[in-house]
Amino acid sequence: MTGNRFAERGVPEKLVQLLAAQGVTEPFPIQEATLPDSLAGRDVLGQGQTGSGKTLAFALPLVARLAAKQVAPMRGRPRALVLVPTRELATQVAAVIAPLAAAYKMSTVTVFGGVTHGAQRKAFADGVEIVVACPGRLLDHMKQGDVSLDRIEICVLDEADHMADQGFLPMVKRILDKTPAGGQRMLFSATLAGGVDTLISRYLERPVSHAAAIEAPALLEHRVLVVEEGDRLREIAKMAREGRVVVFTRTKHRAKQLAKKLEAAGVGAVDLHGNLSQNARERNLAAFSSGKATALVATDIAARGIHVDDVPLVVHADPPMEHKAYVHRSGRTARAGAAGQVVTIATPEQAAEVRMLLKKAGVTATWEGIAVHPGSTAPRAAAPSRSSSRGNTRPPAQPGGRSRQAARSFGKGR
Repeated sequence: MTGNRFAERGVPEKLVQLLAAQGVTEPFPIQEATLPDSLAGRDVLGQGQTGSGKTLAFALPLVARLAAKQVAPMRGRPRALVLVPTRELATQVAAVIAPLAAAYKMSTVTVFGGVTHGAQRKAFADGVEIVVACPGRLLDHMKQGDVSLDRIEICVLDEADHMADQGFLPMVKRILDKTPAGGQRMLFSATLAGGVDTLISRYLERPVSHAAAIEAPALLEHRVLVVEEGDRLREIAKMAREGRVVVFTRTKHRAKQLAKKLEAAGVGAVDLHGNLSQNARERNLAAFSSGKATALVATDIAARGIHVDDVPLVVHADPPMEHKAYVHRSGRTARAGAAGQVVTIATPEQAAEVRMLLKKAGVTATWEGIAVHPGSTAPRAAAPSRSSSRGNTRPPAQPGGRSRQAARSFGKGR
C-alpha cells in the first residue's frame, strides 16, 4: 500500500489493510518510533501517556511476529502474553488485538477476576494463542494447572507504572520468571517510578528505548474552580449537563453517592469503582460510551482502564491525593490529539493543596471562583459555564487532516 506510514514502518500488508479499512493510516509518534524495533523482535521500552497510542504500538508487532511463524495451537500453552493492571484495560486491549489476530486465525482471551474461571479455563484448554491478563487471576490459573507459560514468545507489560502503584510487581515477577528467557519483551509505561526500572533491568535484554508525548497535551486546558462545599454538586451538575464528562472522586462511597445525586439533579450518570461486579462495570461503561449516560463518576483505580474517546471534559470532584493521579485522571480527555478541559473543584481551604499539586504536575491552570487565585484574595465572579466566554468554551473538534485513530474501533484503548 503505497504511501502508508504503517507499511513504511514494516507492518505486514494484511494488517495495514485492516487498519486502513478503519481509517487508520497515520501512526502516532510512539508507534512510528517503536514499530521498526518491535517488528524486528527487539526488546522495547516505550514511554508515553495514556492516549498516546501505546496499544497498537505493541499489538501490531505481537500479531505480526506470531503470524510470521504460525504453528499449531497447543492446549494450555499460549504464545503471547499481555499483562495489564485492570479488568477494563484488559478488555479494551483485547478488543484491539483480537480482530488483528483473527485475520490470521489466531485466538485471544481476557483473563481477570470478578468472573468465573470456567470460560477462561475453556479458552486455555482450546489452545488460545494470545492472553491479555491481570496478574492475580493469571497466577490462579497457573497454580491450578490450567496454563503454562513455557511457550510464550512475546510478553508485554502495559501501564507498568500503574501495576507498580497497585503493588502488583511481585506477582508480575513471578509470572515473568515462568516465561522463556529468550522471548521478546516489551514494556510500556508513563514513568519508570515505583520499581519499574527493576523490571527493565531484570527482564529486558538490551532494550531499545523510545519516548513520546510524555508532557501534557498542548490542547489540554486546566482550570480550578473554587467554591463553597455546598456548591460543589451544583457546579458539577451544571458542567455535566453540557456534554460528556468523566468525574473523579477519592473514594468508592463518594463515587456511588455523587452518581446518585447527579441522577437526582437530572443528569444521566453512572459510577465505576471496585465494589461493582464485572457485569455492572461493563454495563455502566457501555452506558457512558453509548451516550445513554453523560457523566461517568469514577475512582482513580477503576479509571485506569477507561479508554473512552471524545470526552471533552474531566472534572476532579475531589482533588487527587498526589500529582501522578492528577496527570492520569486528566489523560481521560485530550486523547489522540483532540482538545479537552480539566476542571478541579476545590474549596477555599483546599486551594493551597491544589496549588502544590499542580506545581508538582507541571501544570499551569486558570483559577476561577470565590476569593482565591494565586497571589490574590480578592473575590472573583463564579465560573461561567463551558458554553460562555473564552477559557470556558467546550473545545472544538480537531479539523481535518490526519485521520483520528481514536475515533475508530482499532483506535480504542490506544
